[in-house]
Amino acid sequence: MNVPAGLATPPIDPVASPDAYRRELLRWLGGDDPAVVQGATAARVREIVRDAGDRLRERPEPREWSVIECVGHLLDSELVASARMRWILAEDEPDIVGYDQDRWVDGLRHRDDDPHDLIALFEALRGANLRLWAATPAADRQRFGRHRERGPESYGLMVQLAAGHDRFHIAQAERALAAVRRG
Repeated sequence: MNVPAGLATPPIDPVASPDAYRRELLRWLGGDDPAVVQGATAARVREIVRDAGDRLRERPEPREWSVIECVGHLLDSELVASARMRWILAEDEPDIVGYDQDRWVDGLRHRDDDPHDLIALFEALRGANLRLWAATPAADRQRFGRHRERGPESYGLMVQLAAGHDRFHIAQAERALAAVRRG
């Protein structure tokens, strides 16, 4: 996967710079249909896991995620997004709580997880979320919640951000694997 031109390295902090973070994820999406991008994620993750083989759990650097930790984070993100999307569609301007992705990856011990279990749960959640998206009228895609760190975010924007987020973390997993292979 090619990194879109002009993206920040290191990644932008979503709490310190929420608008820049949104712009970065939207650049990862580009002009592509977010549902199509999201629909392809599980298969690409499966490929990366297969390609990683016995290097699946190796971190390229002590504070950088391994391939399996990137997969675990994608699952965590999908789980959180599943609830956020439903709150937005069912309630008026719900409070959207943030979470610390590094604490989740470490605290949930994703480095020790079975990749097939992670992918299976991710795929089930993603399938449900894509069906929800397809069934939601256009007007309801404008409903929004108030993210504690980033402010108002509509359901439609969340779906776009999630697609860009997928691409960002797939590229991160690819970089991690390339780095551990180089030694």
